[in-house]
Amino acid sequence: MTSSPDAVLVIVPAWNEERNVGTTVREILRAGEAYDVAVIDDGSTDGTAEAAREAGAIVLSLPFNLGVGGAMRTGFTYAQRHGYRRAIQVDADGQHNPSDIDRVLAGLEHADISIGARFSDVGDYEVHGPRRWAMVFLASVLSRVAHTRLTDVTSGFRAAGPRAIDQYISYYPAEYLGDTLDSLVAACHAGLTVTQVPVAMRPRAHGRPSQGSIGSTVYLLRSVFALSLAVMRRARPDRRSIADGSTA
Repeated sequence: MTSSPDAVLVIVPAWNEERNVGTTVREILRAGEAYDVAVIDDGSTDGTAEAAREAGAIVLSLPFNLGVGGAMRTGFTYAQRHGYRRAIQVDADGQHNPSDIDRVLAGLEHADISIGARFSDVGDYEVHGPRRWAMVFLASVLSRVAHTRLTDVTSGFRAAGPRAIDQYISYYPAEYLGDTLDSLVAACHAGLTVTQVPVAMRPRAHGRPSQGSIGSTVYLLRSVFALSLAVMRRARPDRRSIADGSTA
């Protein structure tokens, strides 16, 4: 089955999100007729897959938990195989507002990757302490790598055009923060362009985030380490072929 030219694949990675994913899927489907929702059930042990399917999503179930990176690579592979030229990640927990999907997708008119940024004068999303310091540092480094001003490089609310979908299938790491930082560095090394658009975050519908003061300090150290590895990693030959517009 091949998608229509205007169709957008909304990829929703979900791990034990039974209480949230159904509402998220229904909101996405109401937000746009061109949206097809693919929930990547990342080895959940609850009723995530059933809740997503009942809400109207395509469900791709992984046999065990791979993390966001593995789940998203699965989603991008599905997008490419079914002819989608645009795909966007929306988290299952309800924090990404489906009404902003069009706003993030609009960034693809100017770039290969469009990031929904939480620190762009829209909404009241705030982060303090070590986690905030890490985000500022990461954004400053990635801005230089991408040759454009970025303020929120760890946002998972991001869209991919056709070249980015191809790139992500070639290289989309599963390790800690790889889905946001390393994948973005690799895409920039491959010659892809990045932009950001302002969005507002919503509170998580159910459950609590795991970051406390200790967790935030660990986040700072691990994120700086992850970015250092990503920046030092050399671009692979197949990435250059994507930048040149050729295919394997």
